[in-house]
Amino acid sequence: MTLPSPTLLAQAILSGVFVGALYGLLGLGLSLSWGLLRQINLAHFALAFLGAYLTYQLATAAAIDPLATLLIIAPIFFVLGAAIHWLLSRFAVTPLNSLLVTFGLTVIVESLIQWFWTADYRRLGSHYADITFRAGPLFIPLPELLTFALSVVLCVSVWATLRYTDIGKAIRATAEDAPIAAAFGVNQRRVAILLSGVCAALAAAAGLCLALTYTLTPSQIYAWIGVVFAAVMIGGLGSALGPLVAGIVIGVSEAITMTLTAPSWAPLVSFSLLIVVLLVRPGKA
Repeated sequence: MTLPSPTLLAQAILSGVFVGALYGLLGLGLSLSWGLLRQINLAHFALAFLGAYLTYQLATAAAIDPLATLLIIAPIFFVLGAAIHWLLSRFAVTPLNSLLVTFGLTVIVESLIQWFWTADYRRLGSHYADITFRAGPLFIPLPELLTFALSVVLCVSVWATLRYTDIGKAIRATAEDAPIAAAFGVNQRRVAILLSGVCAALAAAAGLCLALTYTLTPSQIYAWIGVVFAAVMIGGLGSALGPLVAGIVIGVSEAITMTLTAPSWAPLVSFSLLIVVLLVRPGKA
């Protein structure tokens, strides 16, 4: 095996940090929904890709700056997330059944995306893609830098909100012991709807990052599920910062693996890390 040059290895690690940050952002809403609402919402991935396609459509057809599209898409997704939660809670769907129901919603959204945008590859051509910074011998594309910055800002903001604000404390109290929280005046239904809306809005932010960085095709929805699930499980259910840290670890590990061996080995990394974590700390999930 021929070892890569230090510059190539450093560039690969940097790329792994950027893609890992996207793993963390994609996993943030899923982690909160699963850990705090006890809903395994696979539709989160479908919403992220729907957000990516809407970003593409608004930026190309309406000539709106890609970052500005989030101001339009996020509120719409907030309402969609609240509606999905109402649907699941209205019929008292169990966590396992929520996995099945939201998988069905994912298939529906994928079909709608394919019907409107077809199965052809779509690439957002924005002025951000033409900007690249240099840090010594390393190249830093602006879209990846924006993805990293947005992921860190959103994850830290959610963590601070859950930890230091009254609504965050109410959310954590409801997840810990809903009857006791209700006895102290917490409106469990309102809190759950609010959190579900926020999770969907986070999916819109992840969709923006997908559109800025990747070529889009509807079938890619399922390609992201496994690695993001691993990031969520390793980072801890209900954690805001955990998926980001775990995602970066996975992203860097995949990048190093692809550099030292071959790209085909990269998918093994996330699940190998997940298995190790579950064996060492079986109570992690």
